[in-house]
Amino acid sequence: MITAVIIFVLMYAGMLIFSEKRVYFALAAAVAMVGVGVLPISKVLPSINWNVIMMISGTMGIVTLFIETGMPARMADLMLTKVSKASTAIILLAVFSGLVSAFIDNVATVLMVAPVGLAICKKIKINPIPVLISIAVSSNLQGAATLVGDTTSILLGDFAKMSFMDFFFWQGKPSIFWAVELGAAGTVVILWLLFRKNNQPVESKQLTEVKDYVPGIMLLMVVVCLIIASFFTIPYIDDIKNGLICLTLCVIDVARSCIKKKGKEPLKLVLKEMDYMTIFMLCGLFVVIAGITEAGVIELIADKFASLGGGNLFMLYTVLVFASVILSAFIDNIPYVAAMLPVVQFIAGRLGINPVVLYFGLLSGATLGGNITPFGASANVAGMGILRKEGYEVKNSDFFKIGIPFTLTAVFIGYLFIWFVWA
Repeated sequence: MITAVIIFVLMYAGMLIFSEKRVYFALAAAVAMVGVGVLPISKVLPSINWNVIMMISGTMGIVTLFIETGMPARMADLMLTKVSKASTAIILLAVFSGLVSAFIDNVATVLMVAPVGLAICKKIKINPIPVLISIAVSSNLQGAATLVGDTTSILLGDFAKMSFMDFFFWQGKPSIFWAVELGAAGTVVILWLLFRKNNQPVESKQLTEVKDYVPGIMLLMVVVCLIIASFFTIPYIDDIKNGLICLTLCVIDVARSCIKKKGKEPLKLVLKEMDYMTIFMLCGLFVVIAGITEAGVIELIADKFASLGGGNLFMLYTVLVFASVILSAFIDNIPYVAAMLPVVQFIAGRLGINPVVLYFGLLSGATLGGNITPFGASANVAGMGILRKEGYEVKNSDFFKIGIPFTLTAVFIGYLFIWFVWA
């Protein structure tokens, strides 16, 4: 157990200090777990959650082709034809990025919507920094709303055996989707307070040309197929059915695009844009978590964590939510959620309670906490990178002015909703 803890702590410290090299620390820790005998080599491949890996890979591929078609930009252009003031356009862009990110990776959403925000800012000559920060934090907010919205949602969905529809209604009650959406509604007020003085006129007469509508249809097919699959149990492959759906539709979409363009360019694009670092990092994390579970570390942590609340569920839930917010503001929420899910499960078992309230508290706190700092979420990093390329330097104070009230509003609303519905 001591050896497993040392490996885990060193891995986490390395991932925190050298964030750009986090994948190497995860893989090195996985090798160490096996090398020192904490985890038998025969359990390495079974410990990797292939359903999660296939879901992420397939969704990434389809989203890459979807962005390439120009459809996201066309959707934003159409939205801008319906508004007349800059403040309304900025708020709608942020809301739009949030809604899109409920079904598409947060970073991909920022890459889609940010150029539209920049174009508006240049046209009406306003500072783009707060606009792009709003787009980034809004996209990060709604990643927890659906099964395919974010990697952390996929992790929870697989761990708790939640279907796509379970994110809307589960066990006869409103699920995490509604907690996120209520929080998002609250943040619209924050955005209005921030941008209400930007009353410059804005218009969008030229609509982006859409090159291909099929990738958009395929993205909708992913959602539809996941919904349909949630009503059926498929022998032998039920544990990986969601991953197979995403990966199969991705392969079909890539093959069709290659045939249409009479070349391998779509395949090369998908392979180039695939986030291999996240995929490899997850593989390493799954092995490390299997190792510390095998050594009894998860059970020990759960006992210690449960004692913080003195057996009081409300105290435990509150500590979990706000500790997750603070921690995920500085560390990557993917390894944090992956490590904490089994801890939460053990805590619920110790207390003899339904674990859902703790699952949702963990997911909401960890997902939203990343919005406090510029480096707390990949979507924020992507947004700041776009601004740097345009010659704008984002100060921490610029981000805090939006990120802190935005995060606290969304977290507190979701925190209350989850408690009153599920506790």
